[in-house]
Amino acid sequence: MSKTVPTSFIVVIGMMLFALFFGAGNLIFPPMLGQMAGENVWIANAGFLVTGVGLPLLAILAFAYSGEPDLRAMASRVHPIFGLVFAIILYLAIGPFFAIPRAGTVSYEIGIKPFFGEGASSTPLLIFSILFYTVACLLSLNPTKIVDVVGKILTPIKITFIGLLILVAVIKPIGSFQNPLTTYQHNAFFNGFQEGYLTLDALGAFVFGIIIISAIKDQGVTSKKQLLVICSKAALIAASLLAVTYSALAFMGASSISKIGPLTNGAEILSAVSDYYFGSYGSILLGLMITVACLTTSVGLITACASFFSLLLPRISYVKWTIGLSIFSALVANIGLTQLIAISKPVLLTLYPLAICLIFLTFLHNVFKGKPAVYQGAMWMTFAVSLFDGLKVAKAPVEPVLRVFENVLPFFSVGLGWVVPAIIGAVLGGLFGRKKHTGRNSHGLLKFSWSGKKPFRFRIETVFCV
Repeated sequence: MSKTVPTSFIVVIGMMLFALFFGAGNLIFPPMLGQMAGENVWIANAGFLVTGVGLPLLAILAFAYSGEPDLRAMASRVHPIFGLVFAIILYLAIGPFFAIPRAGTVSYEIGIKPFFGEGASSTPLLIFSILFYTVACLLSLNPTKIVDVVGKILTPIKITFIGLLILVAVIKPIGSFQNPLTTYQHNAFFNGFQEGYLTLDALGAFVFGIIIISAIKDQGVTSKKQLLVICSKAALIAASLLAVTYSALAFMGASSISKIGPLTNGAEILSAVSDYYFGSYGSILLGLMITVACLTTSVGLITACASFFSLLLPRISYVKWTIGLSIFSALVANIGLTQLIAISKPVLLTLYPLAICLIFLTFLHNVFKGKPAVYQGAMWMTFAVSLFDGLKVAKAPVEPVLRVFENVLPFFSVGLGWVVPAIIGAVLGGLFGRKKHTGRNSHGLLKFSWSGKKPFRFRIETVFCV
């Protein structure tokens, strides 16, 4: 029988969810959205909240509902090969390809770049990256109480300072809203919807869900129903905090453009607004806090990714993975924040619809009795469309296919052309697919056998500030 969980613990879990999702990188997208959306900021912000807040929390609940021990097992409901590939791609996205390098570039953009000016060479970023990821690597090799203490102390301070900055910006706006940019004059909601992909939080939720569910189960919760109730209450707390914070940051961006001008990314906006209200000392304080916050974020992500890949390929030790991930992330970070975001967008536009589809299929698992054909039909049809969404943003020469999709697929012009094909694929899979086989590896094509070292375990405090 499940144990009664005190309300105070649910509040702690809700705050933990907020801290897990609200890393330094998440600060940069709402202000940029606000600048671009201008007078349409609230419509665009509503779309951003759907994918930047709603989807991550749905992913957490889906993970709890599935009862699976990890992401690979959950995705293997589609097929064992898909489970493995999807897990690898997701860890690469939230790790060395995008999220870990982004932490370093956000630190540089806010904490260092303002002192060099716009015409600075790439040398300061290179030096900063080497120092930043060297420290991150050393801490990741053997996470200690130093990182835990930094995370515990810095996260509240960071949130307090950002809260103060937001409060001042809301009470005493820098200026008035301006006309929206061309892309936000129409379909502002759906543009905001796609911008929410850039937070990477819906993908990270599949990894963070392991931490949250384990923490709840450690309190003696064994009932699936109670687990979902606790997750739902905690999710409501986190969602409220995230929604208020993102909305205020979007307002800050929209009201600042008339005085500080249009900037290339959200980190520059935050730095400029901080300097406007608090002068150079405010910018220094903001830069220091976000730099250390990004450092602990990087440690958490490097640790998680190195643990996963050392389990996947045990012949390469955790230490080697840590060093390799740190070096690779440092190299990618030197692309620069604006370019890194531009490169990541096509990948995320391809990957996110698959994650969304998997979330909803998980909730409907019992309805179609877990038939693999339903998962496979929906996922393949989703991928067939989302791939071209990504190629479109990457400016690949796929215009003939795009014209066909625009003519035949509802909502394709707003980035949701995959929805109807996903439904059709699921229905066809349900009608013509075989019944569910018994056993997780019942497809017979691939049987997983994990060997080697046990997964590297790290305390919740280490990733609390991600």
